Amino acid sequence: MSASKQRSERAAMIVFASMTRRRLLRALAALSCAALTACNTVTAPPERIQADAPVAVALLVPAESGIAENDLLAEGIENAVRLAMGDMRGVTIDLRVYATAANPERAAEVALQAVDEGARIILGPLYAGSTEAVGAAVARSGVNVLSLSNSTDIAGDNVFVLGNTFENTAERLVKYALDSNRSRIMVVHGQGQTEEKGFAAISAAMERQGAELVSVASFEMSQNAVVEIAPEIAAAAESEGAEAIFLTSGNAGALPILTQLMVENGLDPETVQLIGLQRWDIPSSALELAPLQGGWFALPSPWSIRKYEERYHAAYGKRPHPVSSIAYDGIAMIGALVGSGRSRTLSANALTEPTGFAGVNGVFRLRPDGTNERGLAVATIFEKRVAVIDPAPIGFGGAGF
Repeated sequence: MSASKQRSERAAMIVFASMTRRRLLRALAALSCAALTACNTVTAPPERIQADAPVAVALLVPAESGIAENDLLAEGIENAVRLAMGDMRGVTIDLRVYATAANPERAAEVALQAVDEGARIILGPLYAGSTEAVGAAVARSGVNVLSLSNSTDIAGDNVFVLGNTFENTAERLVKYALDSNRSRIMVVHGQGQTEEKGFAAISAAMERQGAELVSVASFEMSQNAVVEIAPEIAAAAESEGAEAIFLTSGNAGALPILTQLMVENGLDPETVQLIGLQRWDIPSSALELAPLQGGWFALPSPWSIRKYEERYHAAYGKRPHPVSSIAYDGIAMIGALVGSGRSRTLSANALTEPTGFAGVNGVFRLRPDGTNERGLAVATIFEKRVAVIDPAPIGFGGAGF
């Protein structure tokens, strides 16, 4: 049997095991994975990496899926990584790019191939399902996975997520609300999986920081449900004395019509502060929406991102996709760690360095549980423009943390 076919069969089995692990019992699946790989050669954890020698890094991108958007994402991710590599001094990255086809089984297969070919760390994949499969596939090799996903559900073991999470945003905005003397907060969320996760993140942040949850309103993901819930939200905010309303919806969902109807039903944004879990400046046309004026949301340092966008445009003649900046941060972090010359450079202990790293999205650090902490700015929309009202921190332990 060919090595490629063996990898494909192992990948298919590992995908099934990994899905079971996350959705049923993680510990039981871990045993299944161990049993599955017992007959295969187990690679020892990576030895010390020499800063003056090329370091093999596998980049997993969602190319070859047959979907144009995934190909554009793959191109943007690789472009950003190569841009970051051009900034490195004294470090040589041997980049190997593998196409996952945005498919968990294919992702696991190419991850095994990458490790067999000497990869010391994996950057990517982008999607949660593929990341889950990759993490399980290479778990016994000692190789860590830096996923571009923002899903904390897949974090842990050898998987670290680099994308900005709901938990990060909720913590930042709840703290800013408390610092602004708005401790009585109402939460409004849709009943879809994503917005319910957002609600959970907000609730947890409020509990940790001592904010008061005065009311919760949820609605089915339909226009009729939004129309029906809007007057109830306005009435509840007044009756419960809410000082702020935290909304999980974004501009691609219910946010525009929901905020408009809330105001039409008597909610005064001058009295009750509107706060968004998602970016209110995307797409840029949303800056024109009257109900969003004065609302708070979080984002990476606009100055840092603008400089990155200018450099990317100069190099490639186009604007970068937002996710590409996460890939830039990932490879820059790898370069910084390799350049340090420390023992076990790409181990979990090194990746979770408490002082963190500086990227184009600002400062960030990885936690031992595989999640991350990112320094975010708080912004508002003023006269149809984004205005930062509390800047992103430049290190950990300062403003915003």
